[in-house]
Amino acid sequence: MAAKNFLLIFSQKLFLAIITGRQRLPRPCYCKDEVRRYNGSRMPDIQANGRFGRLLVNREIPLTRIQKLIGARMMASKSSKPCFYLRVKADVTELMSMRPGLRKQLGVKITTNAFYIKALALGAVKFPLMVGKLEGDYIRIAEDINVGFAVMAPQGLVVPVVKNADRMSLAEIAEAEKELTYKARDNKLSLEELENETIALSNLGAYDIDTFIGIVPPPASTILAVGNILREVVPVDGEMVNRKMASLTLAVDHCVINGAYAAQFLNFLKSELEDPEGMVRRDVRRADEALPASAARKG
Repeated sequence: MAAKNFLLIFSQKLFLAIITGRQRLPRPCYCKDEVRRYNGSRMPDIQANGRFGRLLVNREIPLTRIQKLIGARMMASKSSKPCFYLRVKADVTELMSMRPGLRKQLGVKITTNAFYIKALALGAVKFPLMVGKLEGDYIRIAEDINVGFAVMAPQGLVVPVVKNADRMSLAEIAEAEKELTYKARDNKLSLEELENETIALSNLGAYDIDTFIGIVPPPASTILAVGNILREVVPVDGEMVNRKMASLTLAVDHCVINGAYAAQFLNFLKSELEDPEGMVRRDVRRADEALPASAARKG
């Protein structure tokens, strides 16, 4: 009830601000008298609500160490990287339908993030400038393809890194992503697991966000922002059919990469995600090729 009352107060003040032409919108935090007026004589124990409780009393929340760090990094990126943005929609109907079967086949849950990380790694191999970085008068291509992916943890946003993702199978990426996500939410990530990202991924689909633009992290020149997977009616072979579509938005540092090159990269990601069986076939073929070499070493 308390939460509903807070929303009621805020919506009323917002309505008054709109009709009276006030440019300053009301803040969604209130004094004890307002809470009593809408919640009767019963006063909630706002001190028990942690940092949000302190917000209600003091109207201030002290920044955590990680919030300060993220703020400084994002400000550095926005002030030093002249970015442009590209967006496409990928048909992920087959990708979503084959995930349950892959879990049985590979013995690990394959999340959509695992497919996105795999696609980014494959794309960076084909388009190496996407993991380039401006250093003075040169563009330095990263030796490793390390994909950082954003995780919302209790202590704030963190970006664990899947190292050498281009050398990993889809199942290995899924295992690494699962372990790093658990560590992030338990605040157990090591410094090594947070360092040396060369390309980044942010996925807000789980929060029902259709599309958004990510901020390129300072160590990288590219970030892929993925939105919610939505059912849409699209033309396929001359017929209108219902498909599952994902929005892919690429933010790119123009000092390193031009528009045409980034467009080819984004279309490559789209084609990979629309052919998930191709990703799995490549993993199987690579594993088969590795077996003779392994046997020869043992011999």
